[in-house]
Amino acid sequence: MNDLTYLYVEDDPMSRDALSLILTRVMKLENVHVFENSHNFVERVDSLPNVPDIFLLDIHMEPLTGFEMLEILRNNPTYQNATIIALTASVMNEEVELLKNSGFDGVIGKPITVASFPELLKRIVAGEKVWHVTDM
Repeated sequence: MNDLTYLYVEDDPMSRDALSLILTRVMKLENVHVFENSHNFVERVDSLPNVPDIFLLDIHMEPLTGFEMLEILRNNPTYQNATIIALTASVMNEEVELLKNSGFDGVIGKPITVASFPELLKRIVAGEKVWHVTDM
């Protein structure tokens, strides 16, 4: 997993800090980039030193939602084969179905926990479709 490049897009500072720590300190991933918003998304992604293999997208963002970022990525040949994971607190059954049908490779419900997130991410990166919405 450490040979991959990750991009995490999250506008909530506490969520961003928590998952950034899990990715870099707990999982010890080295190629992690974090965007604090979706402004100029395409330009910023294209300017990264490496093409991201894994995208972790918050769904409820502005100006671009996670769904809009997903569509942009899936329509760009450079990113079509990337693994794109939705991160959201909206985990009602119909919302999870919408995420599945939209083309995400998995969903991980918030709040993110250090107990479950690393294993869920490993499973998704290995190609498994994971639709995890709660640790309850």
